[in-house]
Amino acid sequence: MDKGLLAGKSVVITGAGSGVGRAASELFASHGARLICFDIQTDWLEETVAKVRAAGGEARAALGDVSKRADVQAAADAAAQAYGRLDVMYNNAGIASPRTASGRNASFVETTDEDIERLLAINVRGVILGCQIAVRRFREQGGGGVIVNTASVAGLIGWGGVLYGATKGAVTNLTRTLAMEVARDNIRVNSVCPAAMITHFGPGADGAPPAAALEATAKLHPMGRVIDPLDAANAALFLASDRASNITGVNLPVDGGVSAGR
Repeated sequence: MDKGLLAGKSVVITGAGSGVGRAASELFASHGARLICFDIQTDWLEETVAKVRAAGGEARAALGDVSKRADVQAAADAAAQAYGRLDVMYNNAGIASPRTASGRNASFVETTDEDIERLLAINVRGVILGCQIAVRRFREQGGGGVIVNTASVAGLIGWGGVLYGATKGAVTNLTRTLAMEVARDNIRVNSVCPAAMITHFGPGADGAPPAAALEATAKLHPMGRVIDPLDAANAALFLASDRASNITGVNLPVDGGVSAGR
């Protein structure tokens, strides 16, 4: 892929401290983006920013919670103050299905009120706030701009946890309907819909996921491979770039074929 797909663009990436957010931060910066990296985890966030800068990229940290309007607004303001404007809002932050004490995914009836509130706050409210604040900023700048949301294949088909899928279904339909509402402002809105990824490995001698976990996750996909965070980041890079200048309202599966036959 050619370098410079986001040359000079000012980009906010939420959930930048790990997983897809970290992969996207490094990838976008390598294509010339100037970043505001947003995350709630201080140490992860600082590590991402350090990695981007060590590779010669431009990035600043914004510590905050995507479910809090003031924090998301502060990240958008930071982009405008540091780089003169906001060009791309990448609403990537999200959390997975809650787990039981034994480590398996909680069923619908086992999900607690606290789990429900947290899923809705991060996966739905966080994306709504990011979109709303970005649209306002884009309009203040005279129009134009890009929003990329991280959804999931679980937002396209019945797959994975019930409430998790419900939150991601909200993101995919928000993406479609918002794209229609802001198209006349030359604002594009799309989402990336990954299937199963392993993004938090937990403690271990070398930080690698167990071979059994990789094998089991790979078997969930017709192509027989785990979805890598970089797979999702590459899709987001394309959607954020001018290569996708006439693409809006799309929920792009990055799923190794999971949704193809359903």
